[in-house]
Amino acid sequence: MYLHIHCFVFFNFRMEAPGEKTHTCGTICLKYLLFLFNILFWLAGGAVLAVGVWTLVVKSDYISLLNSSFYSASAYILIAAGVVVIVTGIIGCCATLKEMKSLLIVYLSLLLCIFLLELIAGVLAFITYQELDEELRQNLKVTMQQKYQQPGEESVTQAVDKLQQEFKCCGSHNYSDWTDSVWIQTNDQLVPDSCCKTPTDLCGLRDHPSNIYRVEGGCIVKLEEFLLSQLYILGAVGIGIAFLQLVGMMFTCCLYRNLEEDPY
Repeated sequence: MYLHIHCFVFFNFRMEAPGEKTHTCGTICLKYLLFLFNILFWLAGGAVLAVGVWTLVVKSDYISLLNSSFYSASAYILIAAGVVVIVTGIIGCCATLKEMKSLLIVYLSLLLCIFLLELIAGVLAFITYQELDEELRQNLKVTMQQKYQQPGEESVTQAVDKLQQEFKCCGSHNYSDWTDSVWIQTNDQLVPDSCCKTPTDLCGLRDHPSNIYRVEGGCIVKLEEFLLSQLYILGAVGIGIAFLQLVGMMFTCCLYRNLEEDPY
């Protein structure tokens, strides 16, 4: 009984001072919860920004192997989304601390817009991945055969070598894809040196299983797995931020209603 009375008094207690706004403790608690949410939202924006930069900088070598701009575009979208989330979080903090109802409406609208854009982006990403996967299967072999070690195609050569070494594979579908390579036909090697388990100069003269990688499905399977893992990362980040946004919209609506009801 005592605890019930104590809680009732606590949540309905009003701190009054001449010339100051008076709020119930419920409104004050909402303000701090929304402020805490904005801190988390701001950190989430930083995480999205970091993932976008990491995707663009660390894994950008493979962009030259894709005719589609999906990979680089997704990285730029992540960077832009991170900046928007950070700015939205700052607006939310200002609206919460200064109790500006008009700014709260702007903040709520931004949260809703970002949430809807995330849903649209998720659907488009899934559809685009299916198209990218088919395009990858059709074009990777031709790209490796016609552009590897050719003048002006240094980025492709670097990407192919990194792909074969990092994923421990050789050729698009298997090592025999290199037989029709423009570069191989003008050299004595059977495969590039990057196909070797222990890369050394001219190690590609031998295509014995003890010397080169013979992964089932070749590099195409490995690259597909990599792109799919990137999609999972984007999806996980998006779901996490979407959940935060739903919580933030709920807190914002409650705070706005309480500010409307609280006497000044």
